[in-house]
Amino acid sequence: MTMALTRRRMIEEPPSQLAIWARRLAIFSLLVAVLAIGIEQWGALEIIPVLVTFGAALALAVFAILVAVAAFVMLWINGGPGAGAAVTGVIISLMLLGYPGYLGYRAYTLPAIKDITTDPIDPPRFEVVARLRPPNTSDYPGLATAELQKDAYPDVEPLLVKVAPAVAYDDAMKIITKRKWRVFDSRPPQPGREGHIEAIARSPIMGFRDDVVVRIRPARDGARIDARSASRYGYTDFGANAARVEALLDDIDDLAGIPERPKPVKPPVKPDPKKTPQRPVAKR
Repeated sequence: MTMALTRRRMIEEPPSQLAIWARRLAIFSLLVAVLAIGIEQWGALEIIPVLVTFGAALALAVFAILVAVAAFVMLWINGGPGAGAAVTGVIISLMLLGYPGYLGYRAYTLPAIKDITTDPIDPPRFEVVARLRPPNTSDYPGLATAELQKDAYPDVEPLLVKVAPAVAYDDAMKIITKRKWRVFDSRPPQPGREGHIEAIARSPIMGFRDDVVVRIRPARDGARIDARSASRYGYTDFGANAARVEALLDDIDDLAGIPERPKPVKPPVKPDPKKTPQRPVAKR
């Protein structure tokens, strides 16, 4: 009898309101984050409102964790249902905060630079894309940035390929097209003129726009390819531009290293006896 009453009281006891609100806040923060990402992907607003919206989502996630902690304390003291809702809120919030936390760690361990180039002495220039960038961000920052880049990303170097500049330009265009970057300007190399490609790349999650320029010049045994990738906003790129330049040049190098395939030789066509005219047989 006593066990039945106790079970009935546990069933009828409402769950913790703090736990329910922790779950609600976590779900709402996730929806706000998805909204911010969607706005940036569609290009509906400028970057500042997007960052404010995403920052609000992260703040809501932190608040949801605090509410869940308070719910755990009250459940520990008073008992009752609701632990599952609090755990759900914590899990959703931690999932949302995980990637920004990783970016924060990257920002702490990497130098505060956002403009990467293989040639800091004579960096490739943004020309057409420069009109889309914020004011005073198209010029390369200078040798101080180059020193930070050299220490953090020593593998960012010019690419020398043993193919003609025109072939190197075609290979670069193939890789850029394969990566689905938006090309804004492209000029193939000509006698006395270097090859030039300007494109816009998007970050994989938030869809932030980073500007890329590729320059192709003739070299002694082929062509030299220089690249530059720069973010439009912020003070650091979390290593994204260096990774982009290295991956781009590696793919171009792999494509340029493929030997030319010989053209397939067509087998000789056998004459059709039905279509071959027959010689008249001389009568004796």
